[in-house]
Amino acid sequence: MQEQKHISLKPYNTFGLDVVAHNFLEFSSVEELSTIRKKGVFEGKHLILGGGSNILLLHDFEGTVLRNCVAGIEVLVNADDHCLVKFGAGENWHSSVMWSIENNLGGIENLSLIPGTVGAAPMQNIGAYGVEIKDVFVELEAFNKETGELELFDAEQCAFGYRESVFKNVLKDQFVIVSMTLRLNKPPHEVHTAYGAIQSQLAEMGVAKPSIQDVSKAVIAIRQSKLPDPKEIGNSGSFFKNPVVSEEKAIELRKEHPNMPNYPAASGVKLAAGWLIEQCGWKGKRVGETGAHARQALVLVNYGNAKGVDVWALAQQIQSSVKERFGVDLHAEVNVVS
Repeated sequence: MQEQKHISLKPYNTFGLDVVAHNFLEFSSVEELSTIRKKGVFEGKHLILGGGSNILLLHDFEGTVLRNCVAGIEVLVNADDHCLVKFGAGENWHSSVMWSIENNLGGIENLSLIPGTVGAAPMQNIGAYGVEIKDVFVELEAFNKETGELELFDAEQCAFGYRESVFKNVLKDQFVIVSMTLRLNKPPHEVHTAYGAIQSQLAEMGVAKPSIQDVSKAVIAIRQSKLPDPKEIGNSGSFFKNPVVSEEKAIELRKEHPNMPNYPAASGVKLAAGWLIEQCGWKGKRVGETGAHARQALVLVNYGNAKGVDVWALAQQIQSSVKERFGVDLHAEVNVVS
């Protein structure tokens, strides 16, 4: 655990933004977190960084960036029909999904190829193709920055919502997630193929009775066809959350836009942010060194030399245009750090 000074964060954020951290530390254990706390790092300006796949850095960071490298995958319970598996928060998320599939454990195959680390999964309640992390979540361990204690949180305490958890609001910046335990199922698996384009992709693959391996391959193929690879062009995946509106508002919009994609949600009707953005003419539009991707308007990209403020300015223009045309507020899914 060696402190480094004036480190470029370009390799550590998928937008590929060349911002500088005044101080930079990597930690791989609770013991190292305790040492960091005793040094008073948490009392100053600091940022916990995982895979850097869901963050927009607007400026150089005049504080300490702490990169979560807590590793490890451990089977805690091996029952007849399921396993409880504990993943270190610094583990790559997609690699963890692949580990599960290789061990014939189902439940997170629909979440294949989501960028980032395990620690971000419960914080964001990541989800895709009809599955969210809360569906398989058991508990997580989190380091309390103030007390230095390791605390357990179950699903109820995490207060999961749509791309939300207690760690993004009430307990924001108070804890460091160090591990997450999931309940993963043994065969026979219940696969989820009704959402999005999974069924048509499986049909194209010639698969009638899909396994969890087949579902994962279908999801990967769909994501690769729609979303740009951050190694090729800087991006953070979906920049905005899909907005949820009232049933009354949805009825009003459907009258004007009969082909508008919309889905039932717990507190109303979920709209497709990408569709709304595309209707406003942003898909494939480039503004300087940034723009909305040509295959998916929901993805904002860095063509090479954009600054964080450039991406954020574009995001605000998109928000304004969607609000003006549809009367719908778009909220960033990406964490914006000033």
